[in-house]
Amino acid sequence: MSKLKEIREQHHLTQEELAESSGISVRTIQRIEAGTIPKGHTLRVLAKTLQISEDILQNIESGEENQKIQEEPASMHYSLIKIINLSSLPCILLPPLNILVPLLLMFTLKQKNILVKQIISLQIIWTVLAPIIFMLGIFLKLGRSFTLVLMIGIVLSNVFIIIRNAFEIDRNKKLHYRLNFNMI
Repeated sequence: MSKLKEIREQHHLTQEELAESSGISVRTIQRIEAGTIPKGHTLRVLAKTLQISEDILQNIESGEENQKIQEEPASMHYSLIKIINLSSLPCILLPPLNILVPLLLMFTLKQKNILVKQIISLQIIWTVLAPIIFMLGIFLKLGRSFTLVLMIGIVLSNVFIIIRNAFEIDRNKKLHYRLNFNMI
């Protein structure tokens, strides 16, 4: 049984009722339940209508992927995921380490799940964007005090992202800040 159908039935909805409440055609819902993986607008609308994560609908339809998702929650240890997330904090001032430490912990703690991949992807994006933003700030030549404030702002933004995600992992078992794609 497809994940969409399973979730739809848990909500006690028919395909027609789901189509009406989401604005997605019945035919599209039938295709997704038959094995098509939803994308873009359809994915967002269905996830919002059913009050679930987009990731659940995105990776579900083939038998192999379906098994993977059914096994994944058992292998998700949220305390370990939180440790992997927080492991970036001591390494913020040495940007390659804020990627390498969580990556090593991912393999060491055997937590190769979507949340950890999102955490590492966020650190990769931050590591790439931080020097670009810093260099742009220097080229604007707004003074040394601006450069110092910019540097502090860049570092604090990453601290905020890491801490906010740690709270969200504790409360809702998901990330507050995440990407729509994985880099690993």
